[in-house]
Amino acid sequence: MTAPLTIADLKQLAKRRVPKMFFQYADSGSWTESTYEANEADFRKVKLRQRVLVDMTNRTLESTMIGQKVSMPVALAPTGMTGMQHADGEMLAARAAEEFGIPFTLSTMSICSIEDVASATTKPFWFQLYVMQDRDFVMSLIDRAKAAKCSALVLTADLQILGQRHNDVRNGLSAPPKFAPKHVWQVATRPQWCWQMLQTKRHSFGNIIGHAKGVNDVKSLSNWTTGQFDQRLSWSDVAWIKDYWGGPLIIKGILDVEDAKAAVDTGADAIIISNHGGRQLDGAPSTISMLPRIVDAVGDKIEVHIDGGIRSGQDVLRAVALGAKGTYIGRPFLYGLGAMGKDGVTLALEIIRKEMDLSMAFCGKRDIKAVDRGIIAEV
Repeated sequence: MTAPLTIADLKQLAKRRVPKMFFQYADSGSWTESTYEANEADFRKVKLRQRVLVDMTNRTLESTMIGQKVSMPVALAPTGMTGMQHADGEMLAARAAEEFGIPFTLSTMSICSIEDVASATTKPFWFQLYVMQDRDFVMSLIDRAKAAKCSALVLTADLQILGQRHNDVRNGLSAPPKFAPKHVWQVATRPQWCWQMLQTKRHSFGNIIGHAKGVNDVKSLSNWTTGQFDQRLSWSDVAWIKDYWGGPLIIKGILDVEDAKAAVDTGADAIIISNHGGRQLDGAPSTISMLPRIVDAVGDKIEVHIDGGIRSGQDVLRAVALGAKGTYIGRPFLYGLGAMGKDGVTLALEIIRKEMDLSMAFCGKRDIKAVDRGIIAEV
């Protein structure tokens, strides 16, 4: 294969290098995967206005997300089990993001712990919080994020219960992997991945084992996680989380105008329009289709970000044009990580930056902050 030129190229390379159960974990949606597919397809429906004979010099993609300077309006999304795509995956991705000048968001369900990522970086990263029934553990997670000098907390609101992803069930997914015959075969046919994993001690959920009460090994972890996501989580919980955290707060998982308005009332700094990458409610609308409606509903009362379906720099440009102040990529950086480690994450970001920069120029703009709905073609 020639050097990857697109996110799709990185995806194909990752598919060849990462064991099936972990690649499909990152690449699957729930049930029929209709929302997962719509996330991508609906971006392609948004057409851009080509403009000519305009000054294209001195272009810049620099912007801000929740007041923090970014080299382009892109952050790495929180993704569970990133360290199973590549050994020490969260640490490598965080370093790549830091060098690129964009935020990295660490998932609660990461393989590398908060402390691991802090040891691998020199600048603050963001932490994504799942709210568990064990409130003492939730507060300890927030305390650890504070100690690591995380500069934003991303509260995920759309995972009180887990959507069923058929591939995960069929694959018998776990971290570390169970060694049934099919798992042994999957790992054995990925020798480079296997060799890299042998070089690290990080093979399970680093934020939980040794930190949650009574969870000291993989067996106790399995028992603990069953039913730990809090189905009673409500808007009233945002207040104490915001107060206890005391810093910038982003609410992830907003897909409805009324919920967006409710998020404004909490005093959060930003919302992320998200359907969990099509991994929760199958049949929900795509994120890009909801973006204009939510932006129009909340105005400048809260910063609006978006994830789900972004596979190119053009997609980032489309989202910014429709009102997003920031975007998040999950699968694109996971493909890069699985394909080439830290260099693959950097390459994914370079691909997105180049596509966004050139497309912005073709649309007659030189500054990403000046991009608005005027670059969207009426068809």
